[in-house]
Amino acid sequence: MILDAKIPSGPLAEKWTKHKFNVKLVNPANKRKYDVIVVGTGLAGASAAASLAELGYNVKAFCFQDSPRRAHSIAAQGGINAAKNYQNDGDSVFRLFYDTIKGGDYRSREANVYRLAEVSVNIIDQCVAQGVPFAREYGGLLANRSFGGAQVSRTFYARGQTGQQLLLGAYSALSRQVANGKVKLYPRTEMMDVVKVDGKARGIITRNLITGAIESHSAHAVLLCTGGYGNVFFLSTNAMGSNVTAAWRAHKKGAYFSNPCYTQIHPTCIPVSGDHQSKLTLMSESLRNDGRVWVPKTVELAEKLRKKQIKPQDIKDEDRDYYLETKYPSFGNLVPRDVASRNAKYVCDEGRGVNETGEAVFLDFRDAILRDGEDLVRSKYGNLFDMYQQITGENPYKTPMMIYPAVHYTMGGLWVDYNLMTTVPGLYALGEANFSDHGANRLGASALMQGLADGYFVVPYTIGDYLAGMPYERISVDHPAFKEAEADVKGRIQQLLSINGSKTVDYYHKKLGKIMWNYCGMARSADGLTKAKAMIKELKAEFWSNVKVLGTGEELNQSLEKAHRVADFLELGELMIDDALNRDESCGGHFREEFQTPEGEALRDDENFAYVAAWEYQGEGKEEQLHKEPLVFENVKLTQRSYK
Repeated sequence: MILDAKIPSGPLAEKWTKHKFNVKLVNPANKRKYDVIVVGTGLAGASAAASLAELGYNVKAFCFQDSPRRAHSIAAQGGINAAKNYQNDGDSVFRLFYDTIKGGDYRSREANVYRLAEVSVNIIDQCVAQGVPFAREYGGLLANRSFGGAQVSRTFYARGQTGQQLLLGAYSALSRQVANGKVKLYPRTEMMDVVKVDGKARGIITRNLITGAIESHSAHAVLLCTGGYGNVFFLSTNAMGSNVTAAWRAHKKGAYFSNPCYTQIHPTCIPVSGDHQSKLTLMSESLRNDGRVWVPKTVELAEKLRKKQIKPQDIKDEDRDYYLETKYPSFGNLVPRDVASRNAKYVCDEGRGVNETGEAVFLDFRDAILRDGEDLVRSKYGNLFDMYQQITGENPYKTPMMIYPAVHYTMGGLWVDYNLMTTVPGLYALGEANFSDHGANRLGASALMQGLADGYFVVPYTIGDYLAGMPYERISVDHPAFKEAEADVKGRIQQLLSINGSKTVDYYHKKLGKIMWNYCGMARSADGLTKAKAMIKELKAEFWSNVKVLGTGEELNQSLEKAHRVADFLELGELMIDDALNRDESCGGHFREEFQTPEGEALRDDENFAYVAAWEYQGEGKEEQLHKEPLVFENVKLTQRSYK
């Protein structure tokens, strides 16, 4: 298959406007004849379901949570980007586009990123109209703050709970359509497979998580809005339930998986405290606006801190290394996440890390409190400070926060064209589930922007282009394709339940996570990746012969839920290793130790690797086939990324 991204011709600033005019339309009366399935009800899913129902389509929305309000989008803290230029500090659509391309280390599509920047201004208006309580300046205008990778203030926020407020806005729009009868909601329901008829996506197989019932649902198109796969590392900032299953089952039905090795490590997370943890907690990047990152200048001082012989407040300024401010004077503490994360790792590897483990750096608000007062700092970040204190027992107003990088967002995902359609006709991927907008590193405050852009402003246009050519007739769930898919799902459940081994599902998930973090985490090497691939193959074989899944399939069974997800993570982990091995360069979150500048920065190879890697599933136990979509840059110059 030739990858056709369907990027419109013409000047960059005119592509989306021209494309919206050229796509086929479905008239309002005919929209009522089409059914659309939306899997996932976070920002991308809720906004897409609400928008499509508002247009007149019949929508079925599925989530494995008990309510769409519990989607992981709720956990986003710091803000959402938009090129409004309210601060009059030089922002523009093109600057947001350029910062995003550069932040992604020149590994994303120009056309998609420009469209994202273009519709960002509409997202804010939409959310304000829905009542999202963004922070405001004294005069009543919406406030902005800075985020990493930008020298302008373009991030709109609601204290440290922006994701929650945006999700409530999208949820209210979704609830309106549920009440109108245009959206049928299926909570506590997990997608188990995609069903294809005549090569097109025509439905899904689900498992009712309360009763265990396997059910079929048909539609004219399927939208996957199921988030990222960071939990392949076991410990991440993602909710424990976040998984790759929907995307991975679509991949095994013909949807190419792109750039799986691009994992974002977030620099400001509460450090690991022990093996008892099931997830990590994010401290918003917005804290780096006022907090200063530092470690002691000497190993001796760091050791005294770790042994609790001295306190952070005892260390004089001349003995502190504000390493980001020193190394990157232009951006300082607001360098992009991949740069901040790598530098935290460097100073900890030198033995200057703090915390008892030596794997932490300080994020210090002393100077901000002295400058602005505790009340102002509390008004900006109060809920984040409270969360930190509840988890660690330390008061961040009095003593510096301790932070360390952790797995956060995944830039890879299902390959999609400009219309957000995967390589399976009729199957779309939105938000973090697709690969399209962030390249090798996502700039902070862009996840919410992309999810809402895809759901509110992109797919409502592009899906019409596909449905306009579809017959109105519905396919019955008694069709042989549905029955075959149902049988496959039931067979897999029975297989997992019948193993009856001696190790829990979590045992294998933790082992996989350690392999992925050690060899495909913040730093990778050919030797380490090769070793990891063999380890995962061995672990996968052991899982399928020795995992113990309790209970039955016809009941609430969280052990079975996890087993499905971990089985998919084991396969995904292997593909991530293959992708990282294949890419002999460093870019963004993909840092190969063999490819770095003398100063320790990522060293790209644009001649050989300026492409999207799209992997095609070849069958059980077979190596996947790599397809390449060349990245063409007509509006930005490929340069060595510098934030100095």
